[in-house]
Amino acid sequence: MGMRQRGRVFWMILAGLTLLPAFINAQEDLHSQYLRRFQNGSQFYNMSRWQEAAIEFRRAQEIAAGMDDWSRALYWVILSQMAYSDFGSALMDMEELDRRAPNSPYTRDMVYHRARLYYEQGYYEDAILLFNRYNSLTTDSDRETSERRAAAFFWIGECLYSIGEFDEAEKFYSWVVGRYPTSPKVEASAYRLDIIKQKKIEAELLALLQWSHEESLRTSEEYQRTIRTYESTLNMYQRRIAELTGSETRQEINSGGQDNAPLNDASSDASRNIIPMQPYIPAQEPERSQMQKETGSLQDMAILLENRIQEILSEHGAGGYW
Repeated sequence: MGMRQRGRVFWMILAGLTLLPAFINAQEDLHSQYLRRFQNGSQFYNMSRWQEAAIEFRRAQEIAAGMDDWSRALYWVILSQMAYSDFGSALMDMEELDRRAPNSPYTRDMVYHRARLYYEQGYYEDAILLFNRYNSLTTDSDRETSERRAAAFFWIGECLYSIGEFDEAEKFYSWVVGRYPTSPKVEASAYRLDIIKQKKIEAELLALLQWSHEESLRTSEEYQRTIRTYESTLNMYQRRIAELTGSETRQEINSGGQDNAPLNDASSDASRNIIPMQPYIPAQEPERSQMQKETGSLQDMAILLENRIQEILSEHGAGGYW
């Protein structure tokens, strides 16, 4: 190497040494800015000012020097977005996190949060699959994961409850109450269990009411048929009584006209020379007696039928429920 080349190398090293402190200071400034932004985001998040928190976390993400800091900031951006229900943006950032940092420390937790997002959007079956997947990836090794698993079981119950699978949902709520008594989801699970119990009672009462209504309709129809039958029979007997009574009256009129005709004097004198006749016995008397018996029987039947109708009306009430 010639003197000239050695001189160039010397000056390059000297320039590098001169710029290195400035570069280090710049890196330190960016990291300080990152920490400051992240801290601001955390404060806003704890104050439930989630939109402001998302802005600060996003700024921290943009100036992150390494992948770990970048993943951490984006993770909290996603949580903030979900907190104020910006599910579309949260889903896009989840995809970005999975794409650029597939093996980040937040990958497992993202399974849970994606399931929560699916639940909020009404994709209950997909949410159940992801909650189950999350629980298969974790254990009750510490308090944090234990509470997250309890929450996952609770949300599975919520998914089942939302699609009307109350018996299956009841199992998960009961599991949370019995297995995780210190979980924040215990109170909500107990409340759901009370609601499911009430729904079962309401379903039983509704079924009983429906059965009672159907039975009442059947009873009402039978009652109406019985009334119509009795009324039809009564009308028939009344018409028969009227016919028999009218026939008997006509026979009495015809018979009475022959017996009571006045005799003149000539016939009276002639009658002295006539052999006395046998007492007159109306030829229709047996038939009259039979009709009277039949009429009496029909009248009795009509009275009985009419009394029965009145009993039925009294039992069911006149113009009431029916």
